[in-house]
Amino acid sequence: MSQISKGWNFMIRFDNVTKRFDDGTEALKCVSVTIPAHKLTAIIGPSGCGKTTLMRMINRLEIPTEGAVYIDELPISERDGVELRRSIGYVIQRIGLIPHMTIEDNVALVPELLGWDKMKIEARVDELLGLVDLDPSVFKKRYPFELSGGQQQRVGVSRALASNPKIILMDEPFSALDPISREQLQKELKKLQRKIRKTIVFVTHDMDEALAIADQIIIMREGQIEQMSSPAELVENQATDFVREFIGQERIDRQRNFGQRSIKEFTRFYDDTWSGETRKVASTLTVDDAIAVLDAYPTSRLAVTEAEEVIGYIGHHSLLQAAMENGKWVQS
Repeated sequence: MSQISKGWNFMIRFDNVTKRFDDGTEALKCVSVTIPAHKLTAIIGPSGCGKTTLMRMINRLEIPTEGAVYIDELPISERDGVELRRSIGYVIQRIGLIPHMTIEDNVALVPELLGWDKMKIEARVDELLGLVDLDPSVFKKRYPFELSGGQQQRVGVSRALASNPKIILMDEPFSALDPISREQLQKELKKLQRKIRKTIVFVTHDMDEALAIADQIIIMREGQIEQMSSPAELVENQATDFVREFIGQERIDRQRNFGQRSIKEFTRFYDDTWSGETRKVASTLTVDDAIAVLDAYPTSRLAVTEAEEVIGYIGHHSLLQAAMENGKWVQS
């Protein structure tokens, strides 16, 4: 079996996709793009640029006027729409929990529709609530109105993961939350993605959010893709004047400068102890260089030293926290 058929090279592909609505509006104009497997891809752009339409093509909530969408090189037009949607996780801004059902029943909804065994469903619900830091013994018998907005959105993520889909679509899932809850869930999503390695398509209107959480960012304008790059590439090289203006020169400068700061500035993010693998580095090491070491040794943390003495330990997640607190991104 080829790598392509296994889905290693690409998971979702748009081939010359145009979407024209009945009123003549062209929401998408001949879009061709490949969304990589096992990565979080953020789609961003001005209102009306087509970002939500592009995402809704993936689970056939919108149908192309022209062109085709493929998953694992199979055209989704040949799949049953209901079966396709049940195989793809979906998290929306309004969360969409069913109010008269318990948290357990909300999370179990799709597995039940798929005919899973009751014991398997119960184990899956417990596993998923634990994965998003909601103790099953505390939360699964509660109702949505008994949870905060941030807790409800965690349940929404759990429900999207319930049937173990390859693909998860997230349509501005955190935009209705208060800033503290939003930042916390961004951090948790990044941490969760390192564990589950799903193909996540995340629509947002917040550039700082996209830079903080994404592996790849698609910037759209008037139904077309202006640029698709990693956050680091996007900050360093903007393909068009529109992309540069959309990101903002002040944000670009902040992002670039952050990488040159020394990790000593972020001592409050250090761990006091670490029993796993470490790499000794000087406290004067820049953030960019620290990330390069952690990328080379992903199971390690950095043992930060001054005068040969270890003053603390820091890893990818701590640098991400420091970056987000300072309004910056850090690739992890």
